[in-house]
Amino acid sequence: MNALLNKEMRLSASILSYLFIGFGLMTLLPGYPILCGVFFVTLGLFQSFQSAREANDIVFSALLPVAKHDVVKGKYQFSMLIELSAFLLMALITLLRMTVLADSSVYLQNALMNANPFFLGVALLIFGLFNAVFIGGFFKTAYNFGKPFVSYIIVCFLTICAAEALHHVPGLQALNAFGFDHFALQMLLLLGGALLYAALTWLSYKKACENFEKIDL
Repeated sequence: MNALLNKEMRLSASILSYLFIGFGLMTLLPGYPILCGVFFVTLGLFQSFQSAREANDIVFSALLPVAKHDVVKGKYQFSMLIELSAFLLMALITLLRMTVLADSSVYLQNALMNANPFFLGVALLIFGLFNAVFIGGFFKTAYNFGKPFVSYIIVCFLTICAAEALHHVPGLQALNAFGFDHFALQMLLLLGGALLYAALTWLSYKKACENFEKIDL
């Protein structure tokens, strides 16, 4: 573990960022838009950025004997740590719903999105959008976070609404497959979500580094 990530975890992070990982348990809820759990995880991360700004953490970090891009790297690494921890929890619950709970009537009669690899792929996409829209937007100023977070909220819930609606479109029912039905397609969709997460995070990180270098703290 590098020193800046350790600093983020011990000094800069809000306790809510860790507690809100638990919203991954919303994957268990029947009759509920389970992708909202992803939003609450990112809301916990937002609290860390808010706490860090009030503590003047960015200036403190920039005064350390590290390159400016390492300050950005630390924020991205911490965010990814929280996101992937929540994703692992969601993946374990998804596997539980696909196996042990596969015959549960409360899930079989669920009209909303099922917990399946497509759901996990969209979850990764939303995490990637948080990194691109919010964290990338934050590092345009390294201070203002209200507008980037509002923009992220809009993008996030548009994505959730689209994902919830897609399987109701004729011909796209396989997106909402239950258990291991259409497993090859489902895994391709999960892979697509993972690639989008990686691309959005990497591209926004590079742009954030460029923007932060230009800021006179």
